[in-house]
Amino acid sequence: MSRELRAGLIAAVAALALDQAVKLWLLYGYEIGRHGAVKLAPFLDLVLAWNTGISYGWFSETGPTGQAIMLAIKVVAVVVLAIWMARSHTLLATVALGLIIGGAIGNGIDRLAYGAVVDFALLHAEIAGKTYNWYVFNLADVAIVAGVVGLLYDSFFGQPAVKAP
Repeated sequence: MSRELRAGLIAAVAALALDQAVKLWLLYGYEIGRHGAVKLAPFLDLVLAWNTGISYGWFSETGPTGQAIMLAIKVVAVVVLAIWMARSHTLLATVALGLIIGGAIGNGIDRLAYGAVVDFALLHAEIAGKTYNWYVFNLADVAIVAGVVGLLYDSFFGQPAVKAP
């Protein structure tokens, strides 16, 4: 196993473990549902949101059949990303793919266990007396976004591909 692949697998396992540990603690240790919104910082609240859809709550009204289809698509995506990760030759791309895989599996576990993804972080800003909220997200979402940013960086600024003669 290459150094890159090992790093990608570690990133996937770390993202998955951290995501699931925080969600389990929030649900069963802290019991976030009993506390309502908790202000952590002037721009960040801890809330409980059950996302039955995908990003930004899209497709949230699809019912059990839609949930099964979304889960199947997620499984296929994770397999494709894992093949890509195994064939990747740069450390950054491999770790980025590992983060995406770990985050996708973490949200997939939620969907299987609860029928929805557990989201808990709400970013917001108050400007001129009006509050602007970002969507509610979780650590799996952070891992996925960080992975996508890493892939974009690697493709634009990483080592150029070897050109055939």
